[in-house]
Amino acid sequence: MTDLLKQKAIKRYIQNDAYAKYLGATVEIVKPGHCRVYLTITEDMTNFHGTTHGGIIFSIGDIAFGAASNSHGQTAVALDVNICFLKASKPGDRLIAEAKEQHLGGKTALYEISVKDEKSGALIAKSQNLVYRKREKFIAADEMEKRQ
Repeated sequence: MTDLLKQKAIKRYIQNDAYAKYLGATVEIVKPGHCRVYLTITEDMTNFHGTTHGGIIFSIGDIAFGAASNSHGQTAVALDVNICFLKASKPGDRLIAEAKEQHLGGKTALYEISVKDEKSGALIAKSQNLVYRKREKFIAADEMEKRQ
């Protein structure tokens, strides 16, 4: 199987994230180890102050993190997430979470995630996240061929 076909199968697998779909998030894998997630904030995603709930901001960063860390086709699970909330956002804002691989090791990998407001470019949140990389592939080679 070519690398291009493998990447297409991995992208299809990752874009089948039920929670991302539930939120209305769009997942874009830029390349292995790099992902962007887009989400427009609705009234239903706010807290009692009328600003975006921290759980929503965490969620889009986590979706980007999960996609980036699994974009190699090897099962990766979160070990540690450290997030800093820096600026409030509100309904109507379109947020972009971008995860970039900083280190890819045998058993662990480190990612830097930023969540920004698309229009203003304001940094909403920043996190540094660590995964454990299992030995298993989440799509076997024969499965990849079937999903073409």
